[in-house]
Amino acid sequence: MAYAAWDHPEPLTLGSAPLPEYGSGSLADLLPTLAAGMSVPGMTASITELTPADRNCVFLIDGLGWEQIKAHPDEAPFLTSLLAGSRGGTGRPITAGYPATTATSLASVGTGLPPGAHGLPGYTVRNPQTGELMNQLRWQPWTDPAAWQPYPTVFQLAQDAGVHAAQVSSPTFERTPLTKVALSGGTFHGRLTGEERMDLAAEQLAAADRALVYTYYAELDGAGHRYGVDSDAWRGQLMHVDRLVQRLAEQLPSRGALYVTADHGMVDIPFDEQHRIDFDEDWELRAGVALLGGEGRARHVYAVPGAENDVLTCWREVLGEQFWVASRDEAVTAGWFGPPDRFDDRVYERIGDVVAAAHDNVLIIASEREPKESAMVGNHGSMTPAEQLVPLLEVRS
Repeated sequence: MAYAAWDHPEPLTLGSAPLPEYGSGSLADLLPTLAAGMSVPGMTASITELTPADRNCVFLIDGLGWEQIKAHPDEAPFLTSLLAGSRGGTGRPITAGYPATTATSLASVGTGLPPGAHGLPGYTVRNPQTGELMNQLRWQPWTDPAAWQPYPTVFQLAQDAGVHAAQVSSPTFERTPLTKVALSGGTFHGRLTGEERMDLAAEQLAAADRALVYTYYAELDGAGHRYGVDSDAWRGQLMHVDRLVQRLAEQLPSRGALYVTADHGMVDIPFDEQHRIDFDEDWELRAGVALLGGEGRARHVYAVPGAENDVLTCWREVLGEQFWVASRDEAVTAGWFGPPDRFDDRVYERIGDVVAAAHDNVLIIASEREPKESAMVGNHGSMTPAEQLVPLLEVRS
């Protein structure tokens, strides 16, 4: 519902947005910290709570937020037993980075860079060279991966330094552009089942005196999007994930460390007009907008040239009580996409003229442009704790 300008409550202040812990406790800091502990040149141990190990395995479970583990102790007894030791024994989570979405987070993990540097700052963003929206998860339309994300991954740097680097994941991901720009380096091992991945990850971890191994599980996220994190299907997946983590933990070789983390958490959004604001049916939000990017809880809004200020004003008036609404410059300066001094100029125009991050339990859907995304029960992307906080659970041999 839109309010008249004179009776709308004060918009959320940008300073009230809880920024990710870039540089000390974000996903982008994890692999550089582990690699620094293995003496890889140029790496910095920014997550100071972690103790170095010679063999490090990162198991990233798509969609497994910190708050979701805490809310389901019965379904995840092994994960729950590790909560107190998260983040080097502090019992604290780390943060995903903004936006809290898979393509952005995987690039942050693999490159060790914040979104404003690696250049994947959302689910869909505008390609400044073509003017089209680019889906950075599916890599559509095709864009040269090396031009889009030119920095080497931590896996590549570790391999160059003599560390055995390996990724163990679904065969589907072996040759995808996202894998190339975010997770390449070392050897890729495709295995279909979660159990096979756990067993092979343990083997790869033991294959050298210094090893950096990454493995991944996606199905929990899929259940959350389709059925919600309050569903039996999601709980069943969580129970399976719990067993997989225990299976891998029990096979750790000597001098090994397992870190269980995630790319984002998730929230369920009710299916009604109060919680799902339809851009395609809202003339106020559409006015002056050329492209709508991002996703429901983390929107990039690209204005018609000359309409940038009008779009910003309108979105603040209509949504400012439920969303943090910023101009591109405000979001960059505030550090949403990482420290401003690490922001890469090539990324600037990929970010929306207006950036809207959800505060309340609400979505901006686009029922005609994005029918599949608009039908999802579970969603993520913003800076709320349920989306932003992810575990850093640790098991050492």
